[in-house]
Parts: sequence; C-alpha cells; structure tokens
Amino acid sequence: MGVGIARGMRLGLVLLVSAVLTACGPAEPLWAPDAEVARSVYRDDGPASLTLYTVVGKKSRSGVHSGLLVNAPSQRAIFDPAGTFFHPHLPERNDVVFGMSDAAVDFYIDYHARVTFDVIEQTVLVSPEVAELALAKVQAYGAVRKAHCADSVTDILAGLPGFEAAPQTMFPNKLKAWFGTLPDATYQSYSDDSPDERGVAMANVPHLLLSN
Repeated sequence: MGVGIARGMRLGLVLLVSAVLTACGPAEPLWAPDAEVARSVYRDDGPASLTLYTVVGKKSRSGVHSGLLVNAPSQRAIFDPAGTFFHPHLPERNDVVFGMSDAAVDFYIDYHARVTFDVIEQTVLVSPEVAELALAKVQAYGAVRKAHCADSVTDILAGLPGFEAAPQTMFPNKLKAWFGTLPDATYQSYSDDSPDERGVAMANVPHLLLSN
C-alpha cells in the first residue's frame, strides 16, 4: 500500500471518528425548579398508555428521532431524549418534559412535522402500574447523549412488564417496527408542509396553561 493511500485512509478514519463523536456529543442536563414542575402537572382522563413518536424523513423514510409519551394516572409527560423540543410553558428535567396537555402534545407533533419530516404516532394501553413505572424510569434516566434517542427509549421499555422483548437499537425505525407488533398498537401518521426552519414554529408558540 502506498504511503499516500495509507495516509489518506488514516485521515478518512480520523474524520469518520470525529463525525461519530460529534453526533454522539455530550448530554445537555436541564433541571426545572420544583415550583414550575409542580404547577405543570397535567392529568389526562384517558386510560394509562405509552405512545411512541418516531420522526421519519419524507423522502428517505429513515427514522431520525424517537420520543415516548407516558400517560400515567399521576400525570402525563414526554421523554424526548436528546431532542430539541422546547416550549416556554413546559418545564423540562433531563429530557422529560412536563405539562403535556392535548395542546402540548399537538405542539410536539407540529414542532417535528414539517416539509421534510413526518411524525408517526403509535399507542398501546397499559396498566396504571406499568405507566407509573415508566414515568418513574424516564425521570430517573438522566439527560441523554446526542444520537441515543432510540436506544434510551428501548432501555426504558425493556425494563417494563410486557415490554421485555424491546430490541436494543439505535435506529428509530427498528424500534417503531417492533412497537407496531405489540397487541392492539394503534398507528397514526402526521404530515405538514411547514418550513424546515424550527425558528418559525418557535416564533408562533401557542399559549399553554401550566396546569389542568
């Protein structure tokens, strides 16, 4: 092998490793004050459930993000690991966003659905005990590193009764495919032609009440 080729391969390897490390960057911890979290508790009247959100490319259909909405008797919150979702009325603690009213869930979907991405929503009903366990697990998980959204969600699911077979994967589409095999899992797809710039969504954030 020529010296130039060898150096080129080493340079390519360095660039590849650098790209991977950038994609898997450090977690970004956030910790909203107790008062904000307490007044943002939202309780939904519906049955206990887990909802997986998967953001997929419109053209490629590749999965780029996973999030898990937990509807427990005590409250409804979303685990949005390594995500960029933000609303000024919704406090966050280490990738767990509180105050997920119907309007907040709609905004979460609208935030991700755009001209280049669709959002897939899959829901399964669970016992109140399983939902509370999931809620406890997402709150204890901690901030998630970039590019680890899918495997952090599978970590949570695999620790729940009835979800032990969740595949350990970093690919949102693989997680989505498995979730869809669960008994009575529902499926809904959301599309939007809004611009790809998230600043547009944040410039028009809806007013959300901090409690129900």
